[in-house]
Amino acid sequence: MTHTRISALLLAALTLPFAASALAGFVEESKGTLELRNHYLNRDFRQEGAVQSKAAEWGQGFTARLESGFTEGTVGVGLDALGELGVKLDSSRDRRGTGLLPFGPTDKEPVDDYSELGLTAKLRASKSVLRLGTLQPLLPVATYNDTRLLSSTFQGGMLTSQELEGLTFNGGRLTRTNLRDSSSRDDIGYGAASSDAFDFAGGTYAINPQLALSYYYGTLDDIYRQQFAGLLHTQPLPAGFTLRSDIRYFDSRGDGNERAGEIDNRNLNGMFSLIHGPHRLSAAFQSMSGDSAFPFLNGGDPYVVNLVTFNTFTRAEEDAWQLRYDFDFASLGVPGLTFMTRYVDGRNVKTTTTDDGEEWERDTDLAYVVQSGGLKGLSLRWRNVTFRSGNGLTTDVDENRLILGYTLALW
Repeated sequence: MTHTRISALLLAALTLPFAASALAGFVEESKGTLELRNHYLNRDFRQEGAVQSKAAEWGQGFTARLESGFTEGTVGVGLDALGELGVKLDSSRDRRGTGLLPFGPTDKEPVDDYSELGLTAKLRASKSVLRLGTLQPLLPVATYNDTRLLSSTFQGGMLTSQELEGLTFNGGRLTRTNLRDSSSRDDIGYGAASSDAFDFAGGTYAINPQLALSYYYGTLDDIYRQQFAGLLHTQPLPAGFTLRSDIRYFDSRGDGNERAGEIDNRNLNGMFSLIHGPHRLSAAFQSMSGDSAFPFLNGGDPYVVNLVTFNTFTRAEEDAWQLRYDFDFASLGVPGLTFMTRYVDGRNVKTTTTDDGEEWERDTDLAYVVQSGGLKGLSLRWRNVTFRSGNGLTTDVDENRLILGYTLALW
């Protein structure tokens, strides 16, 4: 053997134990899950002259999440993977449009299946993690959507840091989005307008276990810029009661060339919940001011307390209130069974056709999670929706959703 080969073998023999040690966390801390979601949605349009009498679709979703740990060392390296597949079980051209399935641009026929594969590289140093690739942020200025067969995703980079005690910082840039019912990655945007990037930064500071303050700033280049301030407070009360306060404020303005038109919106909303044992009674308000609706990213959801099953109540100048009740049947000897009902009323909506639009929504959720046996963890949920509008707002809907979910640990 030549000296070069001998040296190479010796080097490999010496470094292999160290390499194996460095990879130990990468493998040992990894996990994989497969989420199964079966979703049926039936939406009946009740207003006179509706273009489509109803929308009804049924599909099966599969979401695989593979998450590695981090390699050892000052800077740890990891890799995550997300695979999503949606399969049509029942639909047709005249019943499309529920958000469960995409459909062809010309024949309008719902597709048989659609999918996405996303990879995320991650680096960890101390108490900070940088992620590059497929992201699903849950932030006030950027929140992914997870209300249909598959969840939406974004592409970009995000740094999460907890170097300072009590403070969680998030900052980054998003450049592309994959909608909940799409296989394509589109430019980040709002409405029909697209942008080069959405930049954001901010964080939450926990003053104590009962009180947390948040601030975020985001800019959708040439479309809008947005500031957020929030307060979350929990106050124990006598006789076993707890009061939870969640107050949120957004200031949204146009940015640069304003590709989506004028953006001018202030959004103050909040929810107060009184909790006692299995009971939770909540009251919420939401007030819009300015000349435009509340803006949020395509592929995402607005971070507002009146984001309910069907509507968001975020039109220009809209004032809305909500009353909600939750009950946990575990107190009656039926663990896993929960009930929720709420009513939301919106007034003073401003559109191109009215200055006094009205809308309301009533929701009921009944859910059960199997607690034991071979089907332990299987969830069943029924959602019922009634939505009505008037004074120039013409969407009237009766809707039912049936959702079965199960998450299987792969290892």
